[in-house]
Amino acid sequence: MSINEQVLSYPIPSDAALDPPGEWAELRGKCPVAHVKLPSGDQATLLTRYDDVKEVLADPRFTRLLNAPDAARLSATDDGGLFNSEMAAIIPDGGEEHQHWRRLVGKWFTAKRMNALRPQMARIAEGLIDGMVERGAPGDLRAGLGFPLPVYVICDMLGVPAEDRDQFSYWSDTLLNLTRYGKDEIEAAQAEFFQYMSDHLAAKRTEPGDDLLSELIAAGGPEDGGLAEIQILVTGMALLVAGHETTANMIGKMVSMLLADRTRWERLLAEPALIRSTVEETLRLDANSGFGLPRYLKEETEVSGTVLPKGTTVICSMAAANRDESAFEAADQMDLTRSPNPHLAFGSGAHSCLGQALARTELQVVLEVLLRKLPTLELAVPVTELERVEGLAVGGLRTVPVRW
Repeated sequence: MSINEQVLSYPIPSDAALDPPGEWAELRGKCPVAHVKLPSGDQATLLTRYDDVKEVLADPRFTRLLNAPDAARLSATDDGGLFNSEMAAIIPDGGEEHQHWRRLVGKWFTAKRMNALRPQMARIAEGLIDGMVERGAPGDLRAGLGFPLPVYVICDMLGVPAEDRDQFSYWSDTLLNLTRYGKDEIEAAQAEFFQYMSDHLAAKRTEPGDDLLSELIAAGGPEDGGLAEIQILVTGMALLVAGHETTANMIGKMVSMLLADRTRWERLLAEPALIRSTVEETLRLDANSGFGLPRYLKEETEVSGTVLPKGTTVICSMAAANRDESAFEAADQMDLTRSPNPHLAFGSGAHSCLGQALARTELQVVLEVLLRKLPTLELAVPVTELERVEGLAVGGLRTVPVRW
């Protein structure tokens, strides 16, 4: 059966932790608008070409209203996930309301603010690396550096105690569930997370700090041009999940991709000026970024010559699009000098990732500090033994064993 007639299970599995499934290239070439079956059993439409993904992400007809009655459920425990829960609907989806929300929250994520945070990020990274060195090689770069660094940074921005980070990690995982957790467990975890954030906001009202949530509270309610209490609460939860999970995973994947062929690491040691373009290239080449971005179609629309009926759920695979030969020369090759690099790792258009300056800065700082402090860093296992995180909407590696 040709790939045009198959209904592939999605996410499409890959044998190797850092390599894309072979089907991506085939889909881009022969079946750019494909039918896939989600972990819930529902069907959706998968887009894999660069131009299609970019166009759909910028098109307001493709909404985030995944709690519509005829939208595909992503996971079997459906009411739970981050994409289609009641919580997702609390942050405005589009139009002026969404722009207003982005303006209020986005002030904390400007490139200027991130640059001011660089020295503090570098100090945190240095402390974590010192801890790994003290414990001795081999160590797990994910547990020792990749996971704690973004957590410390986002906790600081939100004014929440970093010592609760293991709890946040568990709550985040349940919100990003595809197949790992059962419905009862997810509901209990979300209720705990909701209560935690509610108590945290109550404490901030009494004793505000120099943090994002205190500032959102100080802006007043909707009548004063601010956000409703529930919107501030959900914003806090969403930023805590988004602000650590994806970057924590990306740190491990980025370092693994660079060490998988150590000539890349050697080149960076010789030319640290390539750190910025290297971070962008690892983001582009990340073949294990997770689910992609789901969108729901409120009206009939055409994509790539295919008519999609109203009520279609579309999955945009940015990772597949980032390897499209029509958009990137030698798209499957890692080029540490690639510039410009208009990859879609952070999405595109009005809903592109709010925290992308934060993620970029963290990735750059981690690379700078690692190259300086552990120039002899190498993978402690063959790259074929790296294992993917399974069952969640974000992609990552279970461990990143390294020595130095």
